[in-house]
Amino acid sequence: MRKKKKSLTEVSALGQYIPMSVHKARRVIDQIRGRSYKETLMILELMPYRACYPILKFIYSAAANAKHNRGFEKEDLIVCKAEVNKGTTRKKLKPRARGRSYLIKRPTCHITIVLKDISYYKKTYETLDNREKYLPSNFRLKSSGAIWDKK
Repeated sequence: MRKKKKSLTEVSALGQYIPMSVHKARRVIDQIRGRSYKETLMILELMPYRACYPILKFIYSAAANAKHNRGFEKEDLIVCKAEVNKGTTRKKLKPRARGRSYLIKRPTCHITIVLKDISYYKKTYETLDNREKYLPSNFRLKSSGAIWDKK
């Protein structure tokens, strides 16, 4: 198994064995991926799904990790990676009529939230924008609109 390289601009929060379905959590996660920290909080507070509360807690936790461990400002954070993976399924038996039993399956999921500090990238993009103004027009990338045929 390979170890991940720790980035200097990323901070994460991981929650395992959260008692909810993967599909229900992904419905919420897909809405917040790529958004800023403040916008994410607003979206999660206003969405009517039950999965929003645990995800909101992970967003708060990741932001607190960023503030405490790395000294990042919360205004400069964006959700760069948010994923939900399937966890183990808890199985319980419910007694039924005539001595039989009925299997109840309770799904769990693992939620990973990664926040990225974009203050470093903002400075880089500002200098790139200034450079692009002075480039000749033939150096700028444009799509040709060509359609490739299969042969």
